[in-house]
Amino acid sequence: MERTHSLSMTTRSLVHCLLLSLAIAAAASNITTDQQSLLALKAHISYDPTNLFAKNWTSSTSVCSWIGITCGVNSHKVIVLNISGFNLQGTIPPQLGNLSSLETLDLSHNKLSGNIPSSIFNMHTLKLLDFRDNQLFGSLSSFIFNMSSMLGIDLSINRFSGELPANICKNLPNLKKLLLGRNMFHGKIPSTLSKCKQLEGLYLRFNNLSGAIPKEIGNLTKLKDIILNDNELRGEIPQEMGNLPYLVRLTLATNNLVGVVPFTIFNMSTLKKLSLLENTLWGSLPSRIDLSLPNVEFLNLGTNRFSGNIPSSITNASKLTVFQLRGNSFSGFIPNTIGNLRNLEFLNIADNYLTSSTPELSFLSSLTNCQKIRVLILAGNPLDGILPSSIGNLSISLERFQMFNCRISGKIPQVISNLSNLLLLDLGGNKLTGSIPVTFSRLLNLQGLGLAFNKLARSIPDEICHLAKLDKLILHGNKFSGAIPSCSGNLTSLRALYLGSNRFTSALPSTIWNLKDILFFDVSSNSLDGPLSLDIGNLKVVIELNLSRNNLSGDIPITIGGLKNLQKLFLANNRLEGPIPESFSGLSSLEILDLSKNKIYGVIPTSLEKLLYLKKLNLSFNKLEGEIPRGGPFANLTAKSFLGNELLCGLPDLHNSPCKLNKPKTHHKSRKMMLLLVIALPLSTAALIIVVTLTLKWKLIRCWKSRTGSSNDGINSPQAIRRFSYHELLQATDRFRKNNLLGIGSFGSVYVARLQDGMEVAVKVFHQRYERALKSFQDECEVMKRIRH
Repeated sequence: MERTHSLSMTTRSLVHCLLLSLAIAAAASNITTDQQSLLALKAHISYDPTNLFAKNWTSSTSVCSWIGITCGVNSHKVIVLNISGFNLQGTIPPQLGNLSSLETLDLSHNKLSGNIPSSIFNMHTLKLLDFRDNQLFGSLSSFIFNMSSMLGIDLSINRFSGELPANICKNLPNLKKLLLGRNMFHGKIPSTLSKCKQLEGLYLRFNNLSGAIPKEIGNLTKLKDIILNDNELRGEIPQEMGNLPYLVRLTLATNNLVGVVPFTIFNMSTLKKLSLLENTLWGSLPSRIDLSLPNVEFLNLGTNRFSGNIPSSITNASKLTVFQLRGNSFSGFIPNTIGNLRNLEFLNIADNYLTSSTPELSFLSSLTNCQKIRVLILAGNPLDGILPSSIGNLSISLERFQMFNCRISGKIPQVISNLSNLLLLDLGGNKLTGSIPVTFSRLLNLQGLGLAFNKLARSIPDEICHLAKLDKLILHGNKFSGAIPSCSGNLTSLRALYLGSNRFTSALPSTIWNLKDILFFDVSSNSLDGPLSLDIGNLKVVIELNLSRNNLSGDIPITIGGLKNLQKLFLANNRLEGPIPESFSGLSSLEILDLSKNKIYGVIPTSLEKLLYLKKLNLSFNKLEGEIPRGGPFANLTAKSFLGNELLCGLPDLHNSPCKLNKPKTHHKSRKMMLLLVIALPLSTAALIIVVTLTLKWKLIRCWKSRTGSSNDGINSPQAIRRFSYHELLQATDRFRKNNLLGIGSFGSVYVARLQDGMEVAVKVFHQRYERALKSFQDECEVMKRIRH
């Protein structure tokens, strides 16, 4: 009996050991399969900046100890693969489909590329698939999603294209979230999505989806989020969507939807976010919108065709934080009780027909109760009032205050400086008078100040220069006078400076050229004078430079040619003179050049043919001469570009006389000589007068020296022939100023030069070194050589 019992115990032990061995062998087999699948992934990774695989994923260690791997407690099988955010580059191998127990596959926030292997969509145990924020591409239309346990699929922020699979929900009975946003899907939203009965979140934003929103979506009664913004959806909003009992977020912004919003949408007690921005919807808001949307926190109806009044009941929607109605046709008074929205952070009701019930803008005083507000945009409404002093009591949290084009008059309250956290203040396009308050110096965080097109006067206070963070200063279209403050050169954060259409006088301060990061610089239509400094070349990144309609004089600085990013240059209506600098050929980004109505002379440099992006050129009403270039952008210009330059020649279609061609030296020598005499005689006569004068002077000196016994042996010596440097001639002609100009020929200009020793000589300057100019010079010398003095 005892022996029998002993054998029974032995048998049981053997069976137990056998089963244990089989379990270990099975586990080892599974680990081996999982290990091979993961090593295949490692082999497909071409870039591993953190050395995740090299340091950790090695065959000498257990798979369950690898970073990003979680194994089951009992099965020892891989159930989680999460290598999100390692910045990996490579592709996804099909072997990953062999991870037979995998529940979570998270490869998000990497740079993986290529297609998703079809084996991935046949993993029956998978519950979460997250491939968002990669560079994956391809079409999903050929795949069958055969994942009965799947709860969530996230393929957003990739490059997938094609149409959405019509059978996507066929074998996904438990799917709760489908995220396919920020791809390139096109076509219609399949109505078969209604088969995903458990769906709670549908995210298809930022694609190219078109057609109507299927009404079958209204059958997904568990939906909480419908995010379809930034597509090309058309038609009306299905009324069935308003019957979803748990809907929290509905975003249909930036589509092509039309019609009246179903009343059921404005009657959803669960809705917290409603965004219908940028469609073509119309109608009015419910009179008791606070009861219809009691939990609404985000309401954006901007850029549509809504009309009517803003319901006063909206002020009872106590949870509202974002309220935007801009770009519609709302009219009537802005409710004076709008300050009841104590949680309001963002209010934008710009570009409507809203008014104030009082000239003191009482609604604005009401908003002082909104102590969380950060953005307040009221622009483009005919408010017809004055800024109340209560504006200084608005929330210290206010960062953006935009009230341009509102017909506001009166002075700017000094207390506006209490809003010390303001980043942007724009009061342009109103009727404001007075001056800029010196208290603005307290707005130390201000980055943008817009006061354009008002009636502000006097000088700009130096206190503005305390705003070290200022990025944009927009003051054009006022009556500011005096000099531009020299301290403005200290505003080194400026990217845009608009001071045009004022009454500024004096020269531009030399410090203004310290603004090395300026992109837009406009001081046009003032009374600025003096020459332009060579330091204008410091504005290395400037895109637009407008100095037109002033009294600027002197030569155009050659340093402008170093502004490689310059796209628009306006120097018209000044007193600039001298030639067009050859350095302008370096303006490789130039699109518009306006030098009209100045005193610029000389030829148009042919090097301007290199300006391949030049679209508009205006050189009219100057003193230019010679042949108009024909290459590059000049081939597309019209006569308007060259009006008022009588000495220019070119093609007949430019309304200029044709340029004269040199004739061959075969016949009519006497006629040619006569022509040369006619051309050169004025210059020769001038030279003759100078020569006779110098000869008489020399004879008088010689006579005087003979009486005094002085020797003049050195006069006819070759060593006595005088040479002049360019610098001497530059000084002697006062930098070739116009008042020293004797005459202008086809190829050059003649100046009188007054040397330091009192001698006067004639200097001829050729506009360009080309064959015709040199030939003309030789002909003149030939004529002068044959004349008997």
